[in-house]
Amino acid sequence: MTTLDAESAMRADLDDVGADEDLQEALDLDSMDFLNFLIAIAKSTGVEIPESDYHLVHTRAGCRDYLVRRAAS
Repeated sequence: MTTLDAESAMRADLDDVGADEDLQEALDLDSMDFLNFLIAIAKSTGVEIPESDYHLVHTRAGCRDYLVRRAAS
């Protein structure tokens, strides 16, 4: 499997991923790919996601809720 860079990770097609579906499983991401995905989210939103919060952003809904909460604080 090829590891995604952060920019490629952000271009992942999320349209076919259910809101509560595990992103790593749905997109066939290994741990490094998922880390690059989170780095890309941080770069595009300005919201850093600490490792202790990774378990909160494993789904589309989790990512959305996390980013909304962090943006509001």
